[in-house]
Amino acid sequence: MELRALKYFQAVYEQGSVSGAARQCYVSQPSITAAIKQLEHLLGTSLFVRHARGVLPTAAAEKLYPLARNMSAGEQQILNLFGEGPAPVPLRLGLMRSLGAQRMSCLLTALTNQIEHLELTLVDPDEPCDARIILSQSTTKSEAFVPIWNDHYLLALPRSWPLAAQDQISLEELDGLPFIHRTPCDALEKLKLMMAEAGVKLQHRANIRTVEYAWPLVGAGVGAALLPDWQEICQAQEIVLRQVASLDLQKRIGLAYKAGRESDPLIASVIDVCRAASQSQTLAEG
Repeated sequence: MELRALKYFQAVYEQGSVSGAARQCYVSQPSITAAIKQLEHLLGTSLFVRHARGVLPTAAAEKLYPLARNMSAGEQQILNLFGEGPAPVPLRLGLMRSLGAQRMSCLLTALTNQIEHLELTLVDPDEPCDARIILSQSTTKSEAFVPIWNDHYLLALPRSWPLAAQDQISLEELDGLPFIHRTPCDALEKLKLMMAEAGVKLQHRANIRTVEYAWPLVGAGVGAALLPDWQEICQAQEIVLRQVASLDLQKRIGLAYKAGRESDPLIASVIDVCRAASQSQTLAEG
């Protein structure tokens, strides 16, 4: 019997749902469900009764819960008993630029909560690493890819500009528009190609490299910019995001790792966390 399965059971019991337990444990719902099923098979009894709003514990679960809680507390007592503690679990994670501080903080927190004694080292994605968070088109032939986020790129405008009152901006209205140019940006390059075909040119006001610097400049009224629909950008009071000429400008970002390493417990845990983050975005968009 695995302690992790008992921890998942404890979380489901306390949260009253598989989805709540998944959020608490920072893993995907299928991981929780599989662990509970294995535990039920091992014990030869049902632990929860499923209903529309979650789960209800059975009599067997009521008996198991205090034991599971005691075992979880006992594990922590054992770890505290030995001063040096267990060996760290090293993970070198490559990160591309402009991932969004808010969502990356949540993802890294989930990783440290999911992987006990994690020693995390963040590096450039081109450096040697165990896994990388990059654009889908940047993966190599030897890598598998797990999608995490799907960014939609929109035109960010200062709220005080007249164009900000429109629901959609045409290509022609971009002609001569003060603009904060950011490179590299695949979505911007696609937009510029379409603008060139239409004979439209932007007026460059600033040249930067990261999204994190771009949207404060938009808010300050320096110029417009093509930016992803990150939560912190959407919530910025001084700017608005508008669709450009019905264009669908997207980037898919996810976890890339060497194909075949799914059975590695460390990589498997990282995959679970990334899938849970992807599921959270899907639920938020729905």
